[in-house]
Formats: sequence, structure tokens, C-alpha cells
Amino acid sequence: MARGSSAKKVARLAEKGKGKKVRFQGGTLFPMSMAVITVLGFGLVFYARQSAPSTDTPPTINDHWHVSYGFYACDQQLKDLVGNKEEPPDPNYVKYGVHSHEDGVIHWHPQALATGRRAKMGIFLDTYGVKVTTEELTFQADQNDAKSYRVGTDKCKDEDGKEVDGQVSAVVWDRYDDLSSKKTFITDFDNIRIDKDGMAVMYVFAAPGAEIPLPASASNLPELGAADMGGATTTTVAGATSSTVEGSTDTTVGATTTTAG
Repeated sequence: MARGSSAKKVARLAEKGKGKKVRFQGGTLFPMSMAVITVLGFGLVFYARQSAPSTDTPPTINDHWHVSYGFYACDQQLKDLVGNKEEPPDPNYVKYGVHSHEDGVIHWHPQALATGRRAKMGIFLDTYGVKVTTEELTFQADQNDAKSYRVGTDKCKDEDGKEVDGQVSAVVWDRYDDLSSKKTFITDFDNIRIDKDGMAVMYVFAAPGAEIPLPASASNLPELGAADMGGATTTTVAGATSSTVEGSTDTTVGATTTTAG
């Protein structure tokens, strides 16, 4: 009889429980905590994928690329950066494998941290202590006589010869020998990607609308690169160092920030 009575009680309780919501002990704290942990987990996975060295995306550790570069103030290109950072070994050079030979060329033979999506101009600028922001173009004491060009303070002449406030920008050519590949960046200068061999980059402080030439080294980029790798060639680009870029397509963009990587 006792067993039959217990079975009936269980059946009655089950009938009463139909349609009722199951509540977690302690309210909603536990399920909310689990949801937050899940979201954080997905976020960490995404971050890890973005931050991992891109060993299969060029440039790889097996590449040795060359990029023509320069700095331009008002109406002239400034001196090339000095020091090869190999002797004595600079920590950034050891870490990234990116430097120059005082020839106006970036030699990009990267370590893992400067490959793929991580290959950005900020690596080179940091190695030589050059600061480029929307507000200033500044060199350290051992470069270009520690010159500094500041927006709102320093002026340049415009095409009419009028003194106007200078602006900071970066002009990038996807190919040193293709003037039509020109793009102008007005922000996020450290994150300009180095995604192919033979690019050219000029950092600029000048009047708005000023015509910016290719870096001087662009005319000899193949030869300079070959000399660094122990070879030789005499390929040049006629007129690449002229002060006016003829027939170029100038697209102004803001560089997209990518997570270190």
C-alpha cells in the first residue's frame, strides 16, 4: 500500500509541474556567467588567430623585399635615415629583421613578427625612432638633425606661393615603376601594409594639394636591392625623381587599423 501511495504522489507532482519553467538556484547569475564566458572564449580565439604570425602570407621569413622610402617637407625630400641597425645590433632589428643601408631603401627580410599581416610601416619607423601622426612628423636626435614639423605651428608655401599650415600625409605607390598606383593616406600611418615587393612610400609634411614625387631611391630600386643581395642590375625608371608626378591617380584614404598583426 505504501508503494502505491508513493507512486500516486509522484504522479500528482509531475502533473502539477507540467508547463512550469525550470529555475536555476541563485536566479539568473549562473546562466549569465556562462554566456559571458562563452563570448569571451570566442573573442580570445578570434584574437589569437589575428595575432598569430602569418607565416604563409607574404612577406614570409623566406622573402627579401625592398621598398623605396622618403620623407618630404614643404618642397624637398629630406635626407635618408642613417645607421643600418646591424652594428651594433638594434633590438628592433633583431626582433623584426627590417632596416635600411642609408640608401633610401627599406630592406624587409623579416623575422616572424614582421611577416604577413604584421608587415607594416610602423616597424620601420619605430626602428629609427621616427614619429608620424596626424599632428607631427618628428625625428630623433640622430636623424635629420632632430627636425620636427608640427601641424598648426609650421607652414609651407602652397601652389600660389602663400604660407599655409602644413599637413601630414603618406603617399604610397604599390609599384615603384607605376605612377598610377599612387594612394594618399591621411591617418593611421604606422599601419600602412607592406604587402608586395617594390613598393614606394613617402611621408609628407606639406601644403594641402602639393604634388609629391616618388622617393629618390625609386629610380634605382632594383639596382640597390640587387647590390644588397650580392647581385647587380642597371634597371632604372626614367624620370622617377622628378618633382612632379605626371598622370597619376591620387586616391585619398585612411589606413584601416588591424590588430597587431
